[in-house]
Amino acid sequence: MSSELSLEEVAKHNDPASCWLIIHGSVYDVTEFLTQHPGGSQTLLQSAGTDATSAYDSVHHPLLVSQHLTAIGTCPSSSLIKTSPPTTTPSPLSKPPLHSHLSTHDFTHTASLHLSPKAWSFASSAATDCITHTQLNPNVFSLITLRPRILRDVTACDISTTILGCRTEAPFFIAPMAMQRLFHLEGEREMSRGAAGAGLIQGVSTSSSFPLDEIIATAVEGQGHWLQLYVNKNREKTVTLLQEAVKLGYKAILVTVDAPVMGKREADERVLLDGTISSGTSGQKGQNDKRGGGIGRIMGQYVDASLRWEDLRWIKVAAGGLPVVVKGVQTAADVMEATRRGVEGVYLSNHGGRSLDTSPPAIMTLLEIHTTCPEVLGKVKIFVDGGVKRGTDIFKALCLGATGVGVGRPFSTGVGVGRPFLYALNYGKKGVEHLADILKDELQTTMRMCGVTKLSELHPGLLNTAAIDHLIPGGENHEWITWRRKEKSRL
Repeated sequence: MSSELSLEEVAKHNDPASCWLIIHGSVYDVTEFLTQHPGGSQTLLQSAGTDATSAYDSVHHPLLVSQHLTAIGTCPSSSLIKTSPPTTTPSPLSKPPLHSHLSTHDFTHTASLHLSPKAWSFASSAATDCITHTQLNPNVFSLITLRPRILRDVTACDISTTILGCRTEAPFFIAPMAMQRLFHLEGEREMSRGAAGAGLIQGVSTSSSFPLDEIIATAVEGQGHWLQLYVNKNREKTVTLLQEAVKLGYKAILVTVDAPVMGKREADERVLLDGTISSGTSGQKGQNDKRGGGIGRIMGQYVDASLRWEDLRWIKVAAGGLPVVVKGVQTAADVMEATRRGVEGVYLSNHGGRSLDTSPPAIMTLLEIHTTCPEVLGKVKIFVDGGVKRGTDIFKALCLGATGVGVGRPFSTGVGVGRPFLYALNYGKKGVEHLADILKDELQTTMRMCGVTKLSELHPGLLNTAAIDHLIPGGENHEWITWRRKEKSRL
């Protein structure tokens, strides 16, 4: 049995010759590990001889250290003097009470003040000039107006539905978002608890902080989890991950195709990491480099840039019969191709404007489908995300044929750039449930005001899209620009 060590004894080991750390009450001798640490020795030496739990918890899974090092003793918690938390931990300032948050805007404002600088820069950053992120995604919904119908009995309103075999209390879901431990110590596990309480489906990122088994272990009976998949350069790792997801009970696979390389997110690059950050699902580790501290870029280095349409075949086989959805489709032409490839769904998304700036909002791609290939609407499920901040936004997407709407990707709010469910996670399970209730109420209010009480009653006639109809492309051929494929191939 390991011995009990005093804080005074641990404090003596505070240099490269003898470096001890206290993590969750256990004492580790990391002297030999200094030269092996991916984040460099200085990261460990900053906490040498002290309690490093805060610094460790901000970027690592709780069990990671015990998998690599053996504790030499314990240190009574009553004797610990905590070190100052790094920039990746939330601000200790008192947050406003949860009940004071009345909209997604309120959660974003609170997060901008109380998240650590690194967590905020990671969540709020987008590609280059952020035009898609701050202008196109959020503003396109405001250009679509409603056409309310009156004198209908709207006493009861039901927004529950079934999506890809998952029963849900609302037609929106928690979009997959990476590294949620930056926002709550329980990360995706706490998000899962909140999703369970709200009766929502949760998207789980391949770049999640926790392993797939630990996330789904928090599920209640009937709760739906979808795996958002980044295909690894090592295809065997992807096959293994898919097989694990099937075995654990994940209900669908969202194959991400709009980020073959990571977008240039300058705000994320400018704020450096305090140390090494790691993903419990992909196993990827990352640290600052000469380009900066961009979490998205650093953690996405394992993603396979050679992915092609033909790869959907082996992905579907590895998925073991689970529905496969192609995530990140941005043109009607690719929607048609995905449909021909036999996928169960297409997920219209521009990665929240975080991959390629000036890429089109999902709603515009959805309108392009109506213009060029409306027949696919009855063949595949259509999902959208990006810029969703109100129940009216969800309503508009559903009226245009969306099966489900992802909430959580970035949008502009006037006070900052946000990811509502990610920011609600700052309040834990109760925060996620509270935000879900806000959006449910807004959606039901919108439906009643428009004279409908069931999702099956929603249709495009309840909307006026005239303000953006002229912006919708009619396909690859331009109305008046001469375009020759042979010339294009030389550009």
